[in-house]
Amino acid sequence: MTRDHAVPTGLDLYDRTATDASAAVISAYSTSFALACRLLGARPRPHVRNVYALVRVADEVVDGPAAAAGLDVETQRRILDDLETETLAAIERGFSTNLVVHAFAATARETGIGAPLVRPFFASMRTDLETAQHDAASHDAYVYGSAEVVGLMCLHVFVNAGRPHPVDPDPELCDGARRLGAAFQELNFLRDLDHDAGALGRDYLGARGSRAEVLDRIDADLAAAAAVIPSLPADCRRAVTAAHDLFGALSARLRRHSDGEGRVRVPDPVKATLAARAWLGFAPRTVRA
Repeated sequence: MTRDHAVPTGLDLYDRTATDASAAVISAYSTSFALACRLLGARPRPHVRNVYALVRVADEVVDGPAAAAGLDVETQRRILDDLETETLAAIERGFSTNLVVHAFAATARETGIGAPLVRPFFASMRTDLETAQHDAASHDAYVYGSAEVVGLMCLHVFVNAGRPHPVDPDPELCDGARRLGAAFQELNFLRDLDHDAGALGRDYLGARGSRAEVLDRIDADLAAAAAVIPSLPADCRRAVTAAHDLFGALSARLRRHSDGEGRVRVPDPVKATLAARAWLGFAPRTVRA
C-alpha cells in the first residue's frame, strides 16, 4: 500500500491542527472579524487568525468565563501569567501543547513578533484584574497593550508572512496600525459602557473626555489609518479597508445614539455592503475627523 503524501503527518499535521483550532475560535467569537479575515489573501489569513485567537483566549480569562467557572482573581492572574510564560517559551522553542499558543508562536517566529509586543498585551490583560477606574495615563497604557500592539502584530503579519527573514515595518505603517487598533478599542469602550460598568465594574473612559471628544479622537485615528492603507501589501488592503469602514460606520451610529438605548451594532446588510465595497477595491471611506 502506498502512502498518500498529500496528507500531512507529524509536525505538519500538528501545525495544521493548531491553525484550524485558532480559526474555530475566531469563527465562534466574532462574525465581523471572521468576515474581514475572508477578505485577506491566503498568505496572511491564517496568521491573522492565529494572532486573534490568542488575544481572544487571554481576554476570556479576565472578562467573565474564568470567573463564571469559579476562579478567584488571584487564580485568574496566575493562569494569565502562565499563558504569557507559555507563549514566550513557545516562540523561543517552536512548540506548545496548547494548540492556540502553538499556532501563535509559529506565526510570531515567521513574522518577527516578539516579547516587546507580547508583554504589553499581557500587562493590559492583567490590568483588567487590578484596575477598575482608569486615569488618563492608565487608559493610554491599557489601549496600547490591549489594542495598539495587536495592530502592530497584524502589521508584522502583513509585511512578513512568507518572507525567509522578517523585517521591521515602515514607521508610517506602524503609526497607522496603532491608530486603527486604538480606534477599535475605544469604539468598544463606548458601546460597552453599560456592560463594563454594570457587569465588570470597570470605567475605561472616565478620565479621557466626553463622549463627543472620544468620538472625535476615534475619527481622527480612523482618518490617519485610512491614509496608509494604500501602502499595505495588496493581499491585505481589502480586509483592512473593510475593518476600517466597519469601525467608521459604528462610530457614525454611536454619534446618533443616546446613552441607555442598548448596545449599538452595525446591521448585517450594512456589513455585507461594506465588505463588498472593499472587495471591489474602493478606498477606505472618509470619516469625520
